[in-house]
This record gives sequence, structure tokens and C-alpha cells, in this order.
Amino acid sequence: MTSVAGMNGAAAHGPVTIADDIWGVPHIRAGSIPDAYFGQGYVVARDRLFQIDLQLRRDLGRLAESFGPRFVPYDHAARLLLYRGDVAAELDTLPPDVVACARAYVDGINARIAELEADPALLPPEYDALGLTPLRWDIADLVRIRSGDMGRPDDEVRRARLAARGLLDLDRLMTPLAWDWQPVVPDGLDVAAVSDADLGVLALTDGPLPWDTAVQARYDPVHDRLDRDAHGSNAWTISADRSATGRPILANDPHLGIGGFSPRHIAHLTAPGFDVIGAGSPGMPGIMQGHTDHYAFGRTNSHIDQEDLFVLNLHPDDPETYRHDGAWKRFETLTEPIGVKDAADVTVTIRHCVHGPVLSRDPSRRRATTMASVSLQPDANMTFAIIALNLARDWDGLAQAARLHVAPTNLHYADRDGNTGWRMLGHVPVRPHHDGLMPVPGDGRYDWQGIVAAEDMPALLNPPDGWFASANQLNLPADWSPDKRVSSFIWNAPYRYDRIGEALGQPDQHSLADSVALQHDDLSLPARALVALLPDRLDGSAATAAAMLRDWDCRLSVDSAAAALFEMVWIELGRAFLAAIVPDAARDLVTSVDPRPMLAMLSHPDARFGPAPEAARDTLLATALAGGWDTTIAAFGPDPDRWRWGDAHRVDLRHPLSALPQVAAVSPAIEGGRSGGDAFTVMARGYVAARDYTVSHGANFLIVCDVGDWDESLVCALPGQSIDPRSPHYRDSYAAWVAGEPRRLAFSRHAVDASIRQITELRP
Repeated sequence: MTSVAGMNGAAAHGPVTIADDIWGVPHIRAGSIPDAYFGQGYVVARDRLFQIDLQLRRDLGRLAESFGPRFVPYDHAARLLLYRGDVAAELDTLPPDVVACARAYVDGINARIAELEADPALLPPEYDALGLTPLRWDIADLVRIRSGDMGRPDDEVRRARLAARGLLDLDRLMTPLAWDWQPVVPDGLDVAAVSDADLGVLALTDGPLPWDTAVQARYDPVHDRLDRDAHGSNAWTISADRSATGRPILANDPHLGIGGFSPRHIAHLTAPGFDVIGAGSPGMPGIMQGHTDHYAFGRTNSHIDQEDLFVLNLHPDDPETYRHDGAWKRFETLTEPIGVKDAADVTVTIRHCVHGPVLSRDPSRRRATTMASVSLQPDANMTFAIIALNLARDWDGLAQAARLHVAPTNLHYADRDGNTGWRMLGHVPVRPHHDGLMPVPGDGRYDWQGIVAAEDMPALLNPPDGWFASANQLNLPADWSPDKRVSSFIWNAPYRYDRIGEALGQPDQHSLADSVALQHDDLSLPARALVALLPDRLDGSAATAAAMLRDWDCRLSVDSAAAALFEMVWIELGRAFLAAIVPDAARDLVTSVDPRPMLAMLSHPDARFGPAPEAARDTLLATALAGGWDTTIAAFGPDPDRWRWGDAHRVDLRHPLSALPQVAAVSPAIEGGRSGGDAFTVMARGYVAARDYTVSHGANFLIVCDVGDWDESLVCALPGQSIDPRSPHYRDSYAAWVAGEPRRLAFSRHAVDASIRQITELRP
């Protein structure tokens, strides 16, 4: 079927053809590279308009005008984190071809919105249900919005508070530091004065948006933080001589939230001299994971500490000034009205200082706090970085594009010439006088001294082992260490990487099917470690539970009874260990325990367990086993033969606004799928234990690239290309994703043409 859409006022310079294949993947064909990005903007708005519109409202601080007074603090926080510099100057510093593509992408979104304005019946159903109209997009907003990859200095506050109680050593139970680094209190910091109030409005807006006050009341910040911290990704690259195809293989599965809108949208952009396919983040121009006609590229989160909390000393007679570099300086202050639905506007005051936005200000104590973030620095335009990566022709071109890439990332690379490479991307602040682990005085002594140059970031080309992988683990080379420089002291537990290494370290030639199987691997290394520690002498339900776990293969498979038991025991063990090891004086701050120190202490119990460490350890394990057995019965029924981990660990997708009845009525849930795995298996499928066992994060998008024979590349996506329930691509990939059954991703003109189901011609 072919349709023609006239783009009145559109910025495309020539016609754009959108050929949708059987899965709704748009293959965009244009006469110029910017026009290809125009097509991407158009199809993203066609398939995901409400998703990108809602995110734009949140990022710009414009939720309250549509949803009411409860959203005012969230709008305040969003506006505090907008870039306040010269937008035109920022655009002038970017490569002109990158800016041209970004403008075209925005114009493509607006062209689709113009179509919908002309025929409101085509609007996604949420707009009628909520009485909204979509916002128009502006390239200036792509410059101003910086919060997408921004962290928060919560950990710094916690460490300072523990230090004030003389309990700083307990922090390593919650967030172990690489190299066993010992943080120290910065000179001049009054740790007794540090509190959560120093986070200001950021502390007030932690947690879910207030669509439903009942949901907010059930929010558990501890488990939500654990779930967020477990988000990551896997990627590995296999050289041609280790590959069964005789060509490199690059596999990537980014782990993001599961349960609401899918965070990835697949598209294929072609123009003279330009051909790229893969998944992008809706609302951000470009392809984040995929391949060009020459090379494949993937990404996982790396770790860079990119935020710091500074404590300012206010002038005793003028609280609008603060002490810095031996002088009193005045805050840059502006007031903004926040529109509020069915209520009067609320005016907020936003202050900035040399470090960044002011989070809190208390004139009575002559004290204020401010957050420095690399994302708020000039030239930190992450939204444009993906375009630059897409436009690169080869490994050296990617090195140049990396200068724009702000967010911490492991970039994987493999090309048709047989080259494979890894490069760490991201802006690393230079801290010559502190380690970034606690708040610091903002008097100038601890200011950052620039950003590490992109050419000085770690990189690796054609490693001799023939493979490399990243799974958010510590992977800094030896010349990045505390006596040299570091990007971060905090890294994810290495369980996924270690399991990947077990598989890729085998001498067998690695096939595409092997990569697909590894992406869905459910072997649990923490389970293996725990089972080895189970005491020999047990009785009652603890003995019964231990026997089941000893007979188990440590795979968290969907139909495993022992997997269900293990997850319940693991939860009970975390609670029991926390109660046994963390004193009452620290319970409000050390609210969870990382599995690395927990398993290490269980393996080698010491005086922290009391005068008889091994006996106390065994008692703790027996308590967790018995408690886990009882919990499993409560969750899965009295008959262990009928227990199945997947019966509780379900893949349920609901609209983020499903708490609103009018939205739930027009956006049916997608559910019924069962899953194995957990947050520590290669097939990462995390859950929030305080809520239920439903999958909360994992790989919405998986790709295995056959480098050079591109039509053999495999892809799996959840749940479909469109979020509009009227579309045939609302959930057409859901069953295949649940089953772990990828499909080929057509790339060549011949393969694409054989799969086309609809063609749309965009004519300016």
C-alpha cells in the first residue's frame, strides 16, 4: 500500500520515502542525509508521539499545566536542571552537518504533528482521553534539556552523614568502592551539617510521578534505587578468527526499564553515502545500537562520576551572595511562572552559581548547596552526539565524534575489514583535590579543572584474545587507577561479565546462535556462590530448602521450582544479613547490602558476626532458608512440584499513565508472558522485591550483528514499534521477545524490498 503525505511548511529539501516492513520497521530513503533524519523524526512521531510528548513536557517542566498542582515540584526540579547558557552559541560550536540533521529531525516530528492538527482523528487516543494537544518541538530545546543522563549526589550525602556518626566504613556494604578505596572527609566540610535537605527539590521529587497517590504511597525508595542501579547492558565483540562465520560478530542488549513504554524504536536511514540501521531512543535523533554498511556499533553504560555537591557559605548580610575564590559573588537569579491546570500559576525562583544550579539555600544558617554536573557545562550537548557517531565512516571517525559524547559509555565496534575495538566515551571531570565521594566546600579549593580530553580516554583496537565484553563491570586499564586518574570508584557487580567471559573464553568458534543463547543465559553466579556456602547441618524446612538448592543447576529458568525458591531465599538472606551486620545507628542510611561484600563475608565470617562467626553465619543462612521456604509457599502454593519462577516473574506492560482510568480504557495492557533470570544473570530481568516479582528492567532491544553479511543480523524487540493500540505493531513482537526468538533484520535493498508492506511518500 502506498500513500502520499504533503508536508506543508516542512523543511525536507526533497521527497522522503518510508517503506515499512512486516514488523513496522521504517526503511527511510532520502536524497540527503538531513532528509533521512527528517524521516526518522516523522516516523518516531507517527509511532511514539505521546511517549516523546510526555517526556518533552517532563524535561521542560511543563507537566503541571496539563496535569495539575501535584506536578509543580517536578516542574521546578526540571527547570532547575535546564541549560541556561547561550543556545545559539552552543549550536554554533557543533559540526554544521550534525546541526542540520538535528533540525531536520525536529522538523520531521513537527511535520507529523501538523498532519494530526489537520486531522485530529489521527491523534493517538491519549490526547482525546486527557484533553491535550501535542507540543511543537524546537531545536533549542534539544540544547536546553540536559537531565537525561544526569546523576544525583545522593551517595555523597549518605557518606557524609555516616561520617558524622563515625560509621563511614559501613558504606562499603551498600556501595563497595573499587580498589578498596578509603574515602576521607574533605578539609573544611562540616559533616554534621549535611542532610537530605541539601538536595533541595531533588529530594522532594524522588520516585514516581504522582499520577496515582496510592502508587506513590507504596513507593519504596530503597528497592527502587537498587533497581535503578542494576540497570545496565551487555555487549561483546568477537573477532573474525574466533567467529564461526569467518566475520566479526557484535552483540548488544541494552537494559532499561520494562513495564511502560519501550525505550527503543528501530529505524533504517539511507541517503547517498549514508546507510545506518538499528535502535534509537525516541525523541533523540539517530541510531544508538546497530550498524552502518561498513561497521557495527553497540554500547553499554560505563561509569563516570559526573556530579558533585558543593556547600556554599552565604554572606551574613546579603544571602544572595556566596564566598568563592576569596571574593563574594552574587547568584544569577531568575523567576519563572509554572502554569498549573485548574489553579493559579506558581512562581519559582531559580539560582545559579559558578558550579551550577543552587539546590538549597538557608540564610539563617548562612548555607547553600549547589550541584556541578558535566551535563550542564557548555558544549555538553549529548543529544547531538548520536548523530555524530552515525555520520562517522570508520574507527578514526568515531574517535572524532566521541568528543561530543557526554554520557558514560562503552562503545563497541566491528567493521567489514575485520577490525574490532572498544572505546570509553564520556566527560570525566578533573578533580585535582578530591575524589568526588563526599560533598565539598564550594569556596574554590575543590573546583573542577576541566574535562579529560577525548583522545586521552581508554581505547582498545584488535585485542589479541579475539573477544572483549562489557557488562558495566570495572574495565579501566591499569593506567587509570587512583594514583593516576579514575572515572569512578563505583561499578556494577561483575556477575554478568564473569558469566559472559566463561562462555566466550571457550576455544570453540562462536556463532550467531551462540550469541543469541548467551543473551538469554539464565545461569546465576550469585546462586552458585550461595549454594556452595549452605551448611551441612540443618533441620526442618531449612534442610528441605537446602536439599532442593543443592540438586539445582543454578539456572533461573522460567519453569524452575528451585529458581523460585532461590529468589525468595535471596531476599530473606539480604534482610537477615542487614539486620545482623548493620547496627541500629546506621539502619536509616545503610538500607541494603550489595551482594559482593555479603557473599565475601559469608565465605569468610569475621568478628562482625560476633564471638563465634562461623556458627552465627550458619544460623543466619538457616534462618534465610527457612524464611525463604515459607515465603515460596505463600507466593507459589504448598506443593513444591508446582512452583515455577516464571509464574511470578511476569512480563506485564502497562501505559505509564494507566492509573488514570481514561488512559487505561484506551491503552490495554500487554501481559501474559513469563520470564526467567534476574538482575544478575546475563539475561537481565530485574524486579522490585518490595512491590512484586514482575520484571522491572531488562533488554527491550537485542541485536546480534553479522558484520559484513548484514542481512543475517538478528534482532528482538519488545513489544512492537508503535505505542498506539490501533496499530498492528502495538504488540506483534511481544511473543517472540518472551520466547527469545529473534528475527533477521533486513538491510540490503533486495532483502528490504522483499519484506515491505506499506510505502509512504513525504513530499515537501
